Amino acid sequence: MELICVEGISLTDLNYSESSKIINVLTKEYGTIGIISKGCRNLKSKLRGVSRKMIYGKYYIYYKENSLSTLVSVDIINSFDNILKNLDSITYASYILELTYQVLKENNSKDIFDILKDSLIKINDSFNPLAITLSIELKMLDYLGVSPNLSECSICGSKKNILTLSSSLGGLICESCYSEGYIVKPFTIKLARMLYLVDIGHITKLDIEKDNLKELSIFLSEYYDKYTGLYLKSKKMMEKISSFVES
Repeated sequence: MELICVEGISLTDLNYSESSKIINVLTKEYGTIGIISKGCRNLKSKLRGVSRKMIYGKYYIYYKENSLSTLVSVDIINSFDNILKNLDSITYASYILELTYQVLKENNSKDIFDILKDSLIKINDSFNPLAITLSIELKMLDYLGVSPNLSECSICGSKKNILTLSSSLGGLICESCYSEGYIVKPFTIKLARMLYLVDIGHITKLDIEKDNLKELSIFLSEYYDKYTGLYLKSKKMMEKISSFVES
């Protein structure tokens, strides 16, 4: 096996045997790599602190294509310590990691690495974790091939007199095509477009009303249920935290 260094972010960690772990690390160069961290659960192991999910670093591994690679060491770039100090942040970040892991099974675009990295950095820097999560949810729909229509009415194609967002109808709905359903606030529509288009790494301020975040969160939750078929264990916990924050 070849010893290589790859920049990556650990998405999952799973106990293996009595003392080891298997971690899945997203890299730009090789996509997601399964890596065994031998003996890392031993108290004196030098790999103990770096063999967990949510570590961004340079991974030195004995690389084995289409099989488990072996971890040698990690130079940490960011361990996201601020996220780990806050239950809300941990919950949202864990959901983002799980969502990313599932999306990568459908689409291994190299762009996903930067979206994930920037999202975790912003949450670690105390930006609103729900807003960041909504942004990454919108972007991930692109890679799943089921993006909502946020540029024109999903029924008639009109760009004028847009009234609301409809998960059942696939996105924006104009006044002429509206027949029933919840009408979101005008800024929620602008927010959806903004969070979809924005480069997360370039965000410098997020001052958003809770009502708008709640409306967009409900829309996306229903949209994911209807169009993606993804089942994410961390989603229920995230929604509980979200409803508490929004109340």
